[in-house]
Amino acid sequence: MSFAEMDVDTIWMDGEYVDWEDAQIHVLTHGLHYGTGVFEGARCYDTENGPAIFRWDEHVERLYESCKPYEMEIDHEPAEITEATKTLIAEQDLASCYIRPIVYYGYKSLGVSPGDCPTRTAIACWPWGTYLGEDALENGIKVKISSWRKHSSSQIPTNAKTTGLYVNSLLAGEEARRNGFREAIVLNKEGNVAEGPGENIFLVRDGELYTPGLSESILDGITRDTVITLAEELGYEVHDNVSISRGELNTADELFFTGSAAEVTPIRQVDNVEIGDGSRGPITEEIQQRFFDVVNRRTDDHEEWFDYVDA
Repeated sequence: MSFAEMDVDTIWMDGEYVDWEDAQIHVLTHGLHYGTGVFEGARCYDTENGPAIFRWDEHVERLYESCKPYEMEIDHEPAEITEATKTLIAEQDLASCYIRPIVYYGYKSLGVSPGDCPTRTAIACWPWGTYLGEDALENGIKVKISSWRKHSSSQIPTNAKTTGLYVNSLLAGEEARRNGFREAIVLNKEGNVAEGPGENIFLVRDGELYTPGLSESILDGITRDTVITLAEELGYEVHDNVSISRGELNTADELFFTGSAAEVTPIRQVDNVEIGDGSRGPITEEIQQRFFDVVNRRTDDHEEWFDYVDA
């Protein structure tokens, strides 16, 4: 669905609510030319107690933390960011939605150094269904190991959600789609598994879960952390600080992606190798069901993870 087909009409920019079509920037904006921006992606779920933003405090905290390597200072307190987001959701009558805050160096000069370019902030919310396709959650997806490698944290901070870094994600994802796959897996410079273009990855083997550690040049995903917590509560042992070789993907019992957009998406095939029996595995299904029970508030567990819009 394109933005033109969505019933949304307002974006918050630098403390003001503006019409969707008027949310514009100058063509010489620093962030446009050099990728000097950071962003977040969070979901708001439709629950019996009204719209509820999932782990919002952690997303806002990471937004501010992502600014630090670039010496960007947000001119708004976290409470104002939260209030603006809730207002956008409420006034546009969004029962569920995706939330995109972005902070970037704005328009003033165009040297590589941002100099005295202002820091700009915006927030948009819109309806967004299953990120990797309506059938993906049940049937799983086919993925391709990308020829593009993930940059190292010694080159660019990998734990900051930097706009410019997602060129790497675009290249990997589009390469996969050109070759008939839904998504990619990106290896790090050592040739070990890092993550998807916009997802963390989990491997299931002999009833235990494995996911690459932070030293593998991955983003410390909030959904990744959620799944680790839920899996451990279900009684699974989770190894969250490991290296996973490319070959281990082929012999996994199950694989799945996690992310704010992807949620919990099974992987049924890597390159031309079928994973398990080529469908969503039983452990993936159990964790996925538990995740959706929690985020849709079919259980009272982990109430601390939710920020209700109407509260």
